[in-house]
Amino acid sequence: MTYQEKKSIVTLISAIVIFVGYGAYMYPKLPEGGLESAETFRYWGSYVLILTLVSIIAHIVISIGFNIVFRITTGEKEPSFADELDKLIDLKAARNSFFVFIVGFLIAMGSLVFGEPTQAMFVILIVSGFMSDVTGSVTKLYHYRRGV
Repeated sequence: MTYQEKKSIVTLISAIVIFVGYGAYMYPKLPEGGLESAETFRYWGSYVLILTLVSIIAHIVISIGFNIVFRITTGEKEPSFADELDKLIDLKAARNSFFVFIVGFLIAMGSLVFGEPTQAMFVILIVSGFMSDVTGSVTKLYHYRRGV
């Protein structure tokens, strides 16, 4: 298994663990009041902002940890360059990830059009962001295993 495949697997697992862990941490804090209260908007706003920060920081720490463990176990360094195949795979992963997020965004906006509570829009946006992250990692793993 190549470095890129291992890194894609670690990124996929970390995205799932971060999302599920943060969701489990925040779920008990869900406000009981009305669905359209200021407290509910504050909850969802902080949920998205903190999840974004936690996710970025955790991905950086996990990436550094992965590189340290990879170097210790294999004695190899991280590849210092990206060839044409790596760039093409990254572009395909970014395209698929972007597509999933845009579809989720459109569904979230559509939920508002059809009179769903604002809370549904936030949940759809958060889930589409998570699915976008997972799609990017799975796309990279798929193309590194099967080729372009």
